[in-house]
Amino acid sequence: MNVSKQDSNFASVSEFVLLGFSFEWQIQSLLFSLFTTAYVMTITGNGAILCAVWCDQRLHTPMYIFLGNFSFLEIWYVSSTVPKMLINFLSETKTISFLGCFLQFYFFFSLGISESFLLSVMAFDRYLAICRPLHYPNIMTGYLCAKLVSVCWVCGFLWLLTPVVLMSQMPFCGPNIIDHIVCDPGPLFALACTSAPRIQLLCYTLSSLIIFGNFFFILGSYTLVVVAVLRVPSATGRRKAFSTCGSHLALVSLYYGSLMVMYVSPEVGDSAGRQKVATLFINLVTPLFNPLIYSLRNKDMKAALRKVVGLSIIS
Repeated sequence: MNVSKQDSNFASVSEFVLLGFSFEWQIQSLLFSLFTTAYVMTITGNGAILCAVWCDQRLHTPMYIFLGNFSFLEIWYVSSTVPKMLINFLSETKTISFLGCFLQFYFFFSLGISESFLLSVMAFDRYLAICRPLHYPNIMTGYLCAKLVSVCWVCGFLWLLTPVVLMSQMPFCGPNIIDHIVCDPGPLFALACTSAPRIQLLCYTLSSLIIFGNFFFILGSYTLVVVAVLRVPSATGRRKAFSTCGSHLALVSLYYGSLMVMYVSPEVGDSAGRQKVATLFINLVTPLFNPLIYSLRNKDMKAALRKVVGLSIIS
């Protein structure tokens, strides 16, 4: 092994081992088939939404533009980790290179952060549409939509750049076994030869700011929406207003519920196993439900999907 540039007393780790789920070969094969199907369905479903928004002129509105960008993010989000996880199900070594591990860590978290920002933007859009309907067309213009989406992408990829670079410069001398399905900061910090409390504090502080900052922004936005909707005298009007927010709220609940379980809830029992399941839920189940939630609850989206993809079975 090469000698680490940072400390000559430490041998540099050139690769890590992602343990994943430790089951018998038959169960591993079953999980491979199940998760491969889910991955293909996720790519297909989100790709269909993206095509529908792109091709149908009726969906060229801020709400659907944000949804299309979110589906595009979901495709890259699942692709940042799931293919490697599927390969490891059938592999005996389950290794990932040092560079590959940190690239996976960076892209997985950066895309997730971009999603968090975009969910906040979608909540802000619904707030303007319901609470400021007369001013909405003048505020939420095409230029502002493009600007908000760009900010979500740029901020997402810059947010954890410094901690990831600093972590990659830490000495790793072994062991190199990560008891997880992805390269996560917790196990990586545990494998470092020397403690780095400042880098660890920076990493978790930035992560907490994203989770709680966006969560409370969304919560505040929908609190104002609920107050505004309850003032609508017509029951039909209230149902219509709530229906435009229901899909987004369902997605937010899935996404942030998983994040809270993974990063906020106290460690009880098998912490490693709990984090694996929570990560799998965030990384595969939530993106899979995104197209289902929006296609089955939205008439315009169902019509667009039938037109673009030919999904005549959707009723």
